[in-house]
This record gives sequence, C-alpha cells and structure tokens, in this order.
Amino acid sequence: MISASLAACGPEPRRPAEPGVDPAVRVAPDEADPVVARVDGTVIRRSDVEREARSQSGDDEMVLQPGDAEFERVLDELIDQRLLALEARRRGLHQSEEARRRMALAEERILGNVLVETALADAVTEETIQRIYREQIRLIPLGEEVRARHILVDTRAEADAIAQLLAEGRDFAELAVAMSQDQATRLEGGDLGYFTREGILPAFGSVAFSTPEGEVSEPFRSEFGWHLLKVVDRRRQPPPSIEALRPNIVRFYTFDQLEALIDGLRADAQIERPEIVIEPRSGEEPDISAGPEAHDGDLPGEDDSPDEPG
Repeated sequence: MISASLAACGPEPRRPAEPGVDPAVRVAPDEADPVVARVDGTVIRRSDVEREARSQSGDDEMVLQPGDAEFERVLDELIDQRLLALEARRRGLHQSEEARRRMALAEERILGNVLVETALADAVTEETIQRIYREQIRLIPLGEEVRARHILVDTRAEADAIAQLLAEGRDFAELAVAMSQDQATRLEGGDLGYFTREGILPAFGSVAFSTPEGEVSEPFRSEFGWHLLKVVDRRRQPPPSIEALRPNIVRFYTFDQLEALIDGLRADAQIERPEIVIEPRSGEEPDISAGPEAHDGDLPGEDDSPDEPG
C-alpha cells in the first residue's frame, strides 16, 4: 500500500498541458527565477532545469548554475522536449483520447505531490525534529570514553627507562614528543583524544579502561611495539548531535506521516475493486476441465445416441 504512494515524495513530474492551453506561456513574474531559454514564444526557466535535474539524479538538494555542463545538458533536453510538445499540439495530438488520459494521470500525480509536500511541510517541523531527537538519545546506550596519551617504543627496555623518567617527575607529554615513535600523535604529546573500547585494539582498551584517571600504566605490548599510557580524563560518551541524526529523523518521520496520511484517506474513502473476469484470448480453447458435469464422463466426439434394439 505505502510503496505505491512513495512516488509522491519524489521530484515533481512535468506539468501536464490542459486542452487548448499551453502551460509554457504561463510566466511567473519572479525575476529570481530567470528565463534560460525561449522556444517558439514559450519560455523555460531556471527552476524547470533544476527540477528536471533533481528528478533525473534523485538528489533533491542538487544545485546547478547556468553554464555548468550538467545544467546545459538538461536544458538541451528540455528544449527538445518543448519542441516535440509544440509540434504535437500543432498536429492536434493533445486532443486525442490517449493524450487526455495520460495528462489526467499526470495531473493526479502532481496534485498528489502537492498534497504530500504541503502535509509533510506542516508536520515535519523543527519542533518535531527536536522532540524526536530528545526521545531517540534517551534510547541510545552510551558507554564510557577515555582520553589518554601514549608513548610507543620498540623494546621493553626503552619502555622501562621512560617509566623510570616518569617516576622521577618528568612530564609525559614532553617525553612523548622526544621519544615516541608514533608519528601520528608524537607532536601532540601522544594525545589520542577520546575513544571507546570499540574504537581501539582490545589489548590497548583493556589497559586504558583499567588505569585510573591521572595515572600511568605499566609498560605493555601490542602488535606495534611497547606502550606507556597515561589516562587524562574519563567521561560518559556524549550522544550524537542533532545535526548528525537530523537526516534519519526527517526520513523516518516523513515516511511515518506519509503512511498515516494514506491510511487515513483509505479509511475515509469508499474503495471498490470489482472482480475481473479474464476472457480467453482470440484463438484460445475454452477451459473444459471444470468437472465431470461438463461432459458426463464421455469423451468428446463419442456417440451419445441410445443403443438400437437387438
């Protein structure tokens, strides 16, 4: 049910022409939407090109500038389409039954789009997004994060020597700059930033999350070498920001509201789906296998006349 209606969330189809009226001549006076082409007295505006480009790409946020290769490609397509439509009108094809039927279907799609866009614009508000965000972050399990510094060396002897310097009062960050072989963090005093258990090697995480805040671990080994680690801070993992969750919230709530809209309309409408009897196609034999009553057990062509008296 909902899958058929999701097309209404897509880019707007092209505006259908009404019989006897060329929609291309309906020019909006908004100069913020400039004319980018004139075709036999009709106009194509920048918004027409942008709408078509978004329809083709599926990217509702696409922004094109006149002069861009993609903009010019789509504009050329719209010019060709306009030429074909104008020629069809000159030939009177827009008055045909097939054209009228297709234009009526296109009008239904456009009106459905407008309804959905209007309803969702009223429902998917910033207040709604904020409310759903607060509800979601209460449900997200948040663990502990640790911020630490580390020093990486090749051998246990080097690690023990640095541990002795730290015990004598040397600054951890200064020793990291001078002696650590981790080029990614050395110039930052060995600072690893905040991390969770899931974001690091198991052996490293085991030491980091078991070392008290402000203390330095015993030397330990990983696949990269020997480490000394100092825990700088511990905190509860912060929830994802509203900007990080906004796209998923909008997407979820949009589909939720669309489904509610369709369900409500179906509940209030009188919908009839008459049974369709499929007639056999021309040249096909009718089905005679309905049951024994169809031929009373006799084979086709068998003589049904009574026996003659002997």
